[in-house]
Amino acid sequence: MEHSTQDDVKAQLLATSDEFRALAAEHASLEHQIEVIEQKEHVLPDDELEESRLKKLKLRLKDQMNDMLARSRTQVA
Repeated sequence: MEHSTQDDVKAQLLATSDEFRALAAEHASLEHQIEVIEQKEHVLPDDELEESRLKKLKLRLKDQMNDMLARSRTQVA
């Protein structure tokens, strides 16, 4: 039940918040870039550094999105 509430809040933010949509789009873009690196047959040290950097950025974005979700849930409750 709580999971569907979180999904509802996320859907609402995607529909109404430019900031949340931008964070979600950037998060998806970073995920794609990470997948490209991980699919390489031979990963170079520079690729590993870039993958680590991208994962940190992606995590920071996810934290920002989760903060927005939490704020929205408390406003709705």
